[in-house]
Amino acid sequence: MQLHKQLATFPTQQKTVLTIGTFDGLHLGHQKILETVCAEAKQLGLASVLLTFHPHPRRVLFPDQPLGLIQTQEEKLARLAAIGLDHLVVLEFSEAFAQQTAAQFVEEILIKGLNAYSVIIGYDHQFGHDRQGNLAFLRSYEAKGCFEVKEIPVEQIDEVYISSSKIRKAIEQGQIAQANAYLGQPYQVSGFVSRGLQNGRSIGFPTANVQLTETEKILPADGVYAVSSEFEGRTLYGMMNIGWRPTIKEAKIERKIEVHFFDFQSDIYEAYLALCLHERMRSEQKFENLEALKAQLNKDELAVRAYFQKS
Repeated sequence: MQLHKQLATFPTQQKTVLTIGTFDGLHLGHQKILETVCAEAKQLGLASVLLTFHPHPRRVLFPDQPLGLIQTQEEKLARLAAIGLDHLVVLEFSEAFAQQTAAQFVEEILIKGLNAYSVIIGYDHQFGHDRQGNLAFLRSYEAKGCFEVKEIPVEQIDEVYISSSKIRKAIEQGQIAQANAYLGQPYQVSGFVSRGLQNGRSIGFPTANVQLTETEKILPADGVYAVSSEFEGRTLYGMMNIGWRPTIKEAKIERKIEVHFFDFQSDIYEAYLALCLHERMRSEQKFENLEALKAQLNKDELAVRAYFQKS
């Protein structure tokens, strides 16, 4: 997959089959659109293209409204590369960019910049200043012979429409299994391991403290989760706590992510970890002392091990 951060680097010699969108989360609906783009491009002998934007348009248009990202830009790029796209075009989204009319967007970017032969969009897709562009608008260009247009109906799971908003809500509420069902893969949090206070080691549960690489990424509800991670060719399983550690007395109180891997003793200080969240086991609790905390952690380990044995 070739990455382009400006239209000037895009090769326009070959006609393209393309789609447009932010695609935060790359959920099952997004995957359906991208699979269709890749399949049609291959059938026609053309190039498959995703045109997307960074930062997320809502962060630019509505800066006062909080928006947690489902994926970091790095996570999205890695996932897209695995899907099989020929080209990923990531244009900077700004207030000036948002002022383009739908006609300017289509004529300057889709036709002139990306040499579109076929444009495939998801259900109810809109674009351009004041969201003037839609399926009917694209059809007007199809009628002129500029390109073909295909709409993909909204994906459904058990009659529930998939959307990035629904996924964000599920994550915020700790409904990780539901979010994973929408995503078609485990939700991830990623970061580098930093040294903590070693409290976990003192009670037999050494933990890796994970510092997120993307502070704007949405985080799940506080609690204990069953997690896995790939590290040096090995799949590690363990339990992660996200929260304020109310049992531990600390000078600086802050929300932390800590993971304890089972049957693993290596020093992973400063290592990069991508943690896959599989299930929320319980909410965060405050215990009377460290011994009570240790007793609960033993129960948590048994529960998480049992979960992975059944999976």
